[in-house]
Amino acid sequence: MIETQTDKKEALLEKLEVIFQNCRDRAAHYDANNLFFQEDFDELKEAGYLLIAVPEEFGGYGMLIDEVEQLTRQLAYHAAATALGLNMHIYWTGLVADLYRSGDTSLQWVLEEAGKGKIFAAGHGESGNDSPVLYSTCEAEKVEGGYKLTGHKMFGSLTPVWDYLGLHGQDNSDPDNPKVIHVFMPRETDNYEIKKTWDNVLGMRATRSDDTILNGVFIPDKYIARQVAPGFAGIDGFILGVFAWANFGFANVYFGLAQRILNTVIEKLPQKKSISMGRPSMAYHGGIQRDVADMVLEVESIGPHLDTIVREYAEGKDYGGAWGVKIVAAKCHAAEGSMRLADKAMDIMGGAGLIHKVGFERLYRDARLAKIHPANTYFAREIMAKGMLGIDLDLKPR
Repeated sequence: MIETQTDKKEALLEKLEVIFQNCRDRAAHYDANNLFFQEDFDELKEAGYLLIAVPEEFGGYGMLIDEVEQLTRQLAYHAAATALGLNMHIYWTGLVADLYRSGDTSLQWVLEEAGKGKIFAAGHGESGNDSPVLYSTCEAEKVEGGYKLTGHKMFGSLTPVWDYLGLHGQDNSDPDNPKVIHVFMPRETDNYEIKKTWDNVLGMRATRSDDTILNGVFIPDKYIARQVAPGFAGIDGFILGVFAWANFGFANVYFGLAQRILNTVIEKLPQKKSISMGRPSMAYHGGIQRDVADMVLEVESIGPHLDTIVREYAEGKDYGGAWGVKIVAAKCHAAEGSMRLADKAMDIMGGAGLIHKVGFERLYRDARLAKIHPANTYFAREIMAKGMLGIDLDLKPR
């Protein structure tokens, strides 16, 4: 009997149910010891999770973004740092798959390499760059056969395992025509170093998002993905895809974590005793019930918003230039709602929420990172407000 693609998907989903639980069991150990989620990575890669967005013809499962984000959310429920780290690989394969399906085969090699098991990561974070991806503080110098890049990249999730680091620099050699150069840097490239900066950070420690220092690395033409104008004027299908896949991934990571926090509170609350209420537990406290209800309202509002906008993106709904507003609004809603939920959860958990062995404090710390991922709270609001008011997003001064 010939195994169909549907059969393969179902087999993968069945395996992932077990693997996600394994990831959950290891999460506290990684966090406490500043370790990369290596066992999670190995198990998920072996199962095929890293191929979920890769088209079938390149050895993957061909899932569109709405299917992918459901799995991201499920993994994040069990191990948020693992889901966040792997999102950096999956969003590259997903956006390139979208381009490929639309007829743009310029980055087909990315899908070919991913199908062979190669890992892609993101190197867009830069100190002092409040418009990530759209501009760069990294210097890009045109040389024969490619570009040389010099700069300091931050938040390099998947640092221990990536084979290609997707990053960008800015070529300002022509002041009247600056360009942002988007490239992929192979691991074997010379003149870069990885600086360990991720020990004992507030949250998401297992991502090992260490810094990468570029000391004039040479990137040949074949690894240059795009050369575009800085700012919003340079947004094409590639740049929009980066924002969509990354932000929808971030949103679902923190929404999955928020669901886990809510369920943790519901599980622990009946065990929280009261000496003065004359009731079996603090679950009967009116103020706590109100906070639980508020947490439920957050979850019930975020889920449909995310599911709808991600489905519409998968279906190719034509919002034109409004897609930028839609994307950052969904991410902002999920990030800020998840943080509000986590804060109420800490109020309810009380002193127990601080104790390592209880397990809540790690979830709470991980949730604190929700708002800093691009588009952060300030950049998101700038995009939403200017987009709706018809104000040029590239107008200076901002």
